[in-house]
Amino acid sequence: MSIDPVTGGGTAERTFQISRSLVRAGLQCDILTINLNLSDERIEQLNGINLIALECLIKRYYIPKLSQRIIKDAVANADIIHLMNHWSILNALVYLSARSQKKPYVVCPAGALPLFGRSQKFKYLYNKFIGNNIISNANRHIAIAVNEIGHFQQYGVEPDKVSLIPNGINPEDFKSSDVDNFRRKFGLNDSPFILFVGRLNAIKGPDLLLYAFRNLNETFNDYHLVFAGPDGGMIGELQEKAEEMKIANRVHFTGYLGGEEKSSAYSAASLLAIPSRQEAMSIVVLEAGIMGTPVLLTDQCGFDEVEPIEGGRVVSASVGGLQKGLIEILKNPDKLKSMGENLKRHVINNYTWGNIINKYIDLYRRVLSNKSHDHRHSRWLA
Repeated sequence: MSIDPVTGGGTAERTFQISRSLVRAGLQCDILTINLNLSDERIEQLNGINLIALECLIKRYYIPKLSQRIIKDAVANADIIHLMNHWSILNALVYLSARSQKKPYVVCPAGALPLFGRSQKFKYLYNKFIGNNIISNANRHIAIAVNEIGHFQQYGVEPDKVSLIPNGINPEDFKSSDVDNFRRKFGLNDSPFILFVGRLNAIKGPDLLLYAFRNLNETFNDYHLVFAGPDGGMIGELQEKAEEMKIANRVHFTGYLGGEEKSSAYSAASLLAIPSRQEAMSIVVLEAGIMGTPVLLTDQCGFDEVEPIEGGRVVSASVGGLQKGLIEILKNPDKLKSMGENLKRHVINNYTWGNIINKYIDLYRRVLSNKSHDHRHSRWLA
């Protein structure tokens, strides 16, 4: 429903990267989305992809202006449809058109299936009237992490109907950084800092991280905490709490970071902390990894493998769990570098889009196998 990197979050980034990778692999790809916050820069980055952007009618719920002819034509032109996310009116409209035209489609909710967060009443009604049917009637289901297979089971989908295809990273997007300029811009000087990257929203757990940071013992009082991401409704509360805790001078809010500034943040940070209360597979783990930055994340992030490869630590999604993890990982600063190197090596070997996109193409080919399509000439609608 959005490919804006600021407000669209991980789903927007995933759509962007998959589409670019499909085109690089020699396939045709259309993106059907809503034009909300669609920038010229983003459009330019999608060179070679047919972008169909519908006018937004209601911003709060990403409801597009009814454009049934445009949707019908987009579906008709595609060999296979890839639905991203779940709580989307646009997905519902495309689903109805796909069913009427007997077009195959796959679904990739990317952690969105549980009724969590705001608008739970709306989500319940959405599922009752159409959401459950979108999931149950899909030709294939895509989980981006093992923990998401259980989400599908709650919708009546058996595990053998789910394909596990993780998130990926494009190393070319993280080649340049300017650590000194980043530190100057955000008043960090030479202080070591813990980095959070994501929306400032309850599901991402920034409040848990703030309280855990406050509770660090005096050994770590030289550390700062940097929140990098757009406001998802919590920035005022977080700033107020930091003032009350008397740590506001060590807590920084940068807003959304992209491009070189994001790379610089990862390069400068001692570690990335991901305190999410619920998530499928965090993209920022891969971003930190490609920059050689170790991670501390909760057991709700779908990436527990960082611990056996010694690229980070996994803790419970609680203030106590995060506090314990921070103390454990920071008390041995000499090991941070080797942990970052371990994570980088693991990400490069297993999670680059150049390799992962082949899993998508193989999946699409299996879905289309009964139609005798040559995948080199097929067209995908995301």
